[in-house]
Amino acid sequence: ATSSHPIPLINAKVRSKVCREGTKITFGRVCPSGDLAASLKTRRPNQGTSFLVGVSLVTTPSHQSHDQAHQNSARSEIMSRHGDISSSPDTVGVCVFQYPMPRLHTNEEVIENAKKICDIVKGTKIGLPGMDLIVFPEYSTMGIMYDRQEMFDTACAIPGPLTDMFGEACKEAGVWGVFSLTGEQHEEHPKKNPYNTLVLINDKGEIVQKYRKLLPWTPIEGWTPGNLGTLVNEGPKGMKISMIICDDGNYPEIWRDCAMKGAELIIRPQGYMYPAKDQQVQVSKTMAWCNQVYVAVANASGFDGVYTYFGHSAVIGMDGRTLGECGTEDNGIQFAQLSISGIRDARANDQSQNQLFKLTHRGYTGVYANGDGEKGLAECPFDWYKTWVNNPILAQKMAEGVTRKTIGVSCCPVAGIPEPKEEEEEVLCHELEQELNLT
Repeated sequence: ATSSHPIPLINAKVRSKVCREGTKITFGRVCPSGDLAASLKTRRPNQGTSFLVGVSLVTTPSHQSHDQAHQNSARSEIMSRHGDISSSPDTVGVCVFQYPMPRLHTNEEVIENAKKICDIVKGTKIGLPGMDLIVFPEYSTMGIMYDRQEMFDTACAIPGPLTDMFGEACKEAGVWGVFSLTGEQHEEHPKKNPYNTLVLINDKGEIVQKYRKLLPWTPIEGWTPGNLGTLVNEGPKGMKISMIICDDGNYPEIWRDCAMKGAELIIRPQGYMYPAKDQQVQVSKTMAWCNQVYVAVANASGFDGVYTYFGHSAVIGMDGRTLGECGTEDNGIQFAQLSISGIRDARANDQSQNQLFKLTHRGYTGVYANGDGEKGLAECPFDWYKTWVNNPILAQKMAEGVTRKTIGVSCCPVAGIPEPKEEEEEVLCHELEQELNLT
């Protein structure tokens, strides 16, 4: 079929079309040539023949019929799903468990609480036989130790008794698990504050990944910032997994770092409290969409005497749409099946919203049309990121230039954070005025 209204292909969009004969086309490729007649003759090795239906240019792969392409597309669209208790060889059954925030004080209390978590691992597997992975919230094992001495007294070694308990539970249940340890002893314990740590344990009881929170929730959290970076490991059925913690998720950089390293599922345990409910529900969905990645959020619920935790644990599809989400209830669960082939197919074949590909192949359509190669532009166009890598102190000063220069804020003091001195504030205000040409 040919178009009766030729248009430059640089503006043409490949979309599902129904031609006069009723044939539905669901797969296509825009030819960079502006000449429709020439495009009809375009053929490249292993790419099939380009032809027109209506005004859309479509490519028929030489090894695959249109019916096969449509079936494969439809299959990948329905593979990730919610509502059943099963999983399949192509899907990873992921459960997020909304554990109520405990308030604990001693190692004995921590051990008793860990036993409850182990029982939940084994019991939930009975109810969800397709469960391959269970995720618990940040602070679920130890709670928040508001007393500094209690924090040091209960800080644990990894591996150690707690990870041994979790490993045995995973092995017995035949599942993988993500567990929070707040905190993990610093290498210079007890001279320096602990780390806020997650462990990913496999169905053999082995620690596969240990992640330390990179961006503690300052000014409240006093954890030593993590020093292991972001990590990616193969999880159940070969799905590639990264872990981040709570406030980490407010920084787009960490999601992109995990995704570009190959993560297909980013797990975000959190102990997030009101008033930030709406923002935190939104950010996980947005980051799933922006990075073509599945997201599993396990949040705490309840009141620990200081904060009220809003729950809303969720499993989110790689298109940013929620597969299942809890309310505010204690001990809520959500469970979904995440397709391995579905996400890999999307990353390989999606085009207009393939952010991971497009970021480092910037403007490839125009670059190719200009005869300047097929890869687009690879270099980073963002000045601040270049500065951060090459001169982090200068990048810090740039951030201070648009925010503030001290960690404390005099109008709202926070315990443990030094308030700016009065004379220091005057100097800083004078510097700011000069920078803004106000004097």
